[in-house]
Amino acid sequence: MTTSPTAPRATISPRALSAPESGIVELVNYARGRDGLIPLWVGEGDLPTPDFITAAAATALQAGETFYTWQRGIPGLREALSRYYARRFGHTLSPEHFYVTGSGMQAIKLAIEAISSAGDDLVLLTPAWPNFAAACDLSGVRPVSVPLTFANGAWRLDLDRLEAAITPKTRGLFINTPSNPTGWTATRDDLAAILDIARRRGVWIIADEIYALYSYGGARAPSFLDVMQAGDRILFVNSFSKNWAMTGWRVGWVVAPPETGQVFENLIQYATSGVAQFMQQGAIAALDHGDTFVDAGVARARKARDILCDALIATNRVETLKPDGAIYAFLKIDGVTDARQAALDIVDKTGVGLAPGTAFGDGGSLFMRACFLRDLGQVEEATGRLVDYIARR
Repeated sequence: MTTSPTAPRATISPRALSAPESGIVELVNYARGRDGLIPLWVGEGDLPTPDFITAAAATALQAGETFYTWQRGIPGLREALSRYYARRFGHTLSPEHFYVTGSGMQAIKLAIEAISSAGDDLVLLTPAWPNFAAACDLSGVRPVSVPLTFANGAWRLDLDRLEAAITPKTRGLFINTPSNPTGWTATRDDLAAILDIARRRGVWIIADEIYALYSYGGARAPSFLDVMQAGDRILFVNSFSKNWAMTGWRVGWVVAPPETGQVFENLIQYATSGVAQFMQQGAIAALDHGDTFVDAGVARARKARDILCDALIATNRVETLKPDGAIYAFLKIDGVTDARQAALDIVDKTGVGLAPGTAFGDGGSLFMRACFLRDLGQVEEATGRLVDYIARR
């Protein structure tokens, strides 16, 4: 008699089985491909990668740059990142501070692995992009939420609440500013106060500043680079996705103390063994020749933000303010008690795809996120549909 093998799913690791389905992807899968759909649910714009970037990658590909390459990133890209930070942030960092990763998501995962072990805690501000907490869970690390406070349409950080969340098991603080999804943008004083807490309590900071250039109060948002000193324990995680319309490329980077270089080289080696060299050549072109494209994208986003937020606030049925940074409006619509169900209803009745706030953790369950980095005509059309929907509720 033949014994039937155990069902494959039954022998999968409990940690892998516990990985949650993305609440954003659920909506995308539900309505993807519908006629007339205006997709504001994911964090990307509608423009393809510009030609000057794709041409650099294509030239390198045709030239045969297809072999194994530097685990830390090709020297030319690390040098370009150094130039970028000097130009955009006003801070000089040697190429030895930069480590190229297979996306911003991988940068986050490697940062978690670098500073924490199974059983440790990492503190994050919520509502937050859900992938950080899920990445913690998959590493056996407990994500500890500290919700931002929401009042009169604005989000604020309670520093006492943040410090109270730190215990002897805490290894670091994950700080995303400007924030996805809320648009909350830390001031320089906020960052100095957070850094003071981290110093006193002996914990790392993982700084996600991917939206730093999408700042509507100046050339860029305040950065931990503006307040840190030599020896501070900060890892910066970032990506080429947003600034240069490269979401599908999956190229990111970590900024870390040079003495941790071998650690990150090893983590990259055993995860992906590096990013394709021809793609890195495209990333160099983005950094060195992309300022005009980035600035135009920020200006476009500001106009789209104003179109969307002004009209929704004028209904007197939506609680929000124009975000100070990032590319999202986080909306609390009067009468919505189940954001997931409301997002399904909105996409069915209006053809506008929003991300439910339930996907963003503590403090987000009554909200919906709209990404406004799109063609202004599409934003106007989506706004009109949403205003009509709200009026009929």
